[in-house]
Amino acid sequence: MKLFGTDGIRGRANTAPMTPDMMMQVAMAAGHVFQNGEHRHTVVIGKDTRLSCYMIEQALGAGFISMGMNVIFVGVLPTPAISMLTRSMRADLGVMISASHNPYHDNGIKFFGPDGYKLDTEKEVEIEEKVFSKKYEYATPDTIGKAIYLEGSAGRYIEFVKNSVASHIRFDGLKIVIDCAHGAAYRVAPKVLWELGAEVISIGISPDGLNINRGVGAVSTKTLCETVLEHEADIGIALDGDADRIIACDERGQLIDGDQIMALIATNMHKKGTLKGGAVVGTVMSNIGIAKYLKSLDLTLVRTSVGDRAVGEYMRTNQCNIGGEQSGHVILSDVARTGDGLVAGLQILSALVDAKRENSALKASHICRVFEKMPQRLVSFLFKNGDPMDSKIITDTIAGLEEEIDGKGRILVRKSGTEPLIRLMVEHEDEKQMAPILQKIADALVSESFIDPVKI
Repeated sequence: MKLFGTDGIRGRANTAPMTPDMMMQVAMAAGHVFQNGEHRHTVVIGKDTRLSCYMIEQALGAGFISMGMNVIFVGVLPTPAISMLTRSMRADLGVMISASHNPYHDNGIKFFGPDGYKLDTEKEVEIEEKVFSKKYEYATPDTIGKAIYLEGSAGRYIEFVKNSVASHIRFDGLKIVIDCAHGAAYRVAPKVLWELGAEVISIGISPDGLNINRGVGAVSTKTLCETVLEHEADIGIALDGDADRIIACDERGQLIDGDQIMALIATNMHKKGTLKGGAVVGTVMSNIGIAKYLKSLDLTLVRTSVGDRAVGEYMRTNQCNIGGEQSGHVILSDVARTGDGLVAGLQILSALVDAKRENSALKASHICRVFEKMPQRLVSFLFKNGDPMDSKIITDTIAGLEEEIDGKGRILVRKSGTEPLIRLMVEHEDEKQMAPILQKIADALVSESFIDPVKI
């Protein structure tokens, strides 16, 4: 059994692997792997607002304590806050309990090393092996760990986020809608914006354990757009359930995705001479439009596989300081070690403030449309079994369609790493050509029994 996917361990709550007994075993295995030296080891544990987080939090705590580690529970905080706290408190390990953008009935855990970065594959494999071999020893009665609930952890993160922008930056006069997805940032995000001077309209701030990401947040942006228009706000910002991704909305109710956000921030960094590596690190999903735009600035778009961990690993290896995904993960490594929706959001707002300082008539719709996107369409289908890219019929179909496209776009077919889905993506200069291309790929998937029949 494989526990780790593209972003930690994830599954349906109270169903393997997200059961209390498995979470306790994972904690014991991780506790063993991360013991290094004779000092009393420490782990920071945070969570989002899912009902099942209480159960998983206690199971993890018991597992770590049984291995002689002290546990610091910090409560409901964004994923990037756990990365930051792990590093700043000199903890040996950090754990975030969250299934990110998934519905409440799913949950998961993400690990951070003492440096605040997500674990690499080798460490995950080592933990998996320990889980199934059970080759670890419990702490002796006099070395069992203990747990504390840390007060003030939210305040630490709030100040960290505020300090990510220049000290002269204020948002006075800006009306901002913030959508917290009934998730991990529901308390901290509105406070950050208010303390920096903005007029704040908050939505998605009433979690009940079951409504995380439901009809709100970065994956359900209709409410955000409607609220921006209703209140005549300057801009809207939507976070996902664990607040490590961001999607924005301009004053006209038009969405601004992760590619546009990265292009905006990278442009400002390039102008200031702070962009490193001469590149922005995206993924295979990044729009062709951003690649063309960056090329016009003599910069490069580097594509990695999907997942902010893959982006982050490339950034670290190649000394780049901005990267992310079209879906809204934006990593600004001069500030944070993982995607941080709030940190990225403040960079957007800072750019808007700077633009208005030069020309008060400028709007978010002017500064956030950095490049012309190539028409792109993404569809997802419930996945049955196997790997479509192992099928000659599928690969031949894609190859034939790519010949027909002849440089006017591109095709991507991949399995989701976090959900049982197959995702198809097509970009084409002629928007009318996308549906027929997607239908031909879908028909090939049906013929090989990967998905049920579908009409696009």
